[in-house]
Amino acid sequence: MSDSIRSASAVGTGANANLRAAAIVITAFAAFSGTDALVKLLSAEFRVPQVTFLITLAALLLVSGRAVFTRRLGELVPRQPGLALIRALLLAGDTLLIHYAFAALPLAEAYVLAFLSPVLVAILAFVFLGERLSLIGWLGVGLGFAGVAVALRPGAGALNLGHMAAIGSALLFALSLALLRKTKSEESDDALVATMLVMLTVTAFIVAMATGGFDAIGPGALLVAVLAGTLLYVGHALLVRAFRIGDASVVAAFQYSQIVWGCLYGAVLFGAPIETYTIVGGVIIIFSGWLVLK
Repeated sequence: MSDSIRSASAVGTGANANLRAAAIVITAFAAFSGTDALVKLLSAEFRVPQVTFLITLAALLLVSGRAVFTRRLGELVPRQPGLALIRALLLAGDTLLIHYAFAALPLAEAYVLAFLSPVLVAILAFVFLGERLSLIGWLGVGLGFAGVAVALRPGAGALNLGHMAAIGSALLFALSLALLRKTKSEESDDALVATMLVMLTVTAFIVAMATGGFDAIGPGALLVAVLAGTLLYVGHALLVRAFRIGDASVVAAFQYSQIVWGCLYGAVLFGAPIETYTIVGGVIIIFSGWLVLK
């Protein structure tokens, strides 16, 4: 086989892998948005740390129960414990920071800053993973962020600790995503997800106990928490799979799709209107995803 044929074959394989990874990660962010919507639903009755604990515990029990049922309990133990623990710590820190940002900032401003993650992933992948986005790909990443800004129309208030927390959250999330590309092929996806869920469950429990403990919960709310935990598990499992298949810089850009899913869930569950700015921003985001895949 000539060098030109090999090169064309490699490009085709990479493009197909990124396309499959994009489809997977879009589904993952749809699941995450579903979790966010159910968190909002539960938070009207319960404190956020309790809601976070219940949801992460449900997800952890789900992944553990699946491993027991399939007799693959050993696959929950990471083969790269150091890397899995670092990633879990990053995601726990990300969760704490973004929750603080949501409390200190208008939701739109917190989201826009948190969605710096795809830009940061593209930079980290370029510097540390040797991934190369084309000029059109970089344009797509930047355009996606612009689409988020159009959709959410953040204000121009003075900078405070909430802004710093949101930026810190974006950086920690970006680092956790970049680390997924460093995991060995023999590391099971469930091990990465389970390690993260254990860390989040413990963190949420500590925060819940420190902020008022737990209120009694009825069967209806518990069922909603279990559903949210299921979506959380599915989202993280698909996220891990997508980043194993595709280039980190390409796959991360589809985090912007979460804005579209969030608007849809908001309209269905809470009757939130979808404004013209949201539609225009969504169109820009979809176009940016197309550019990144080119």
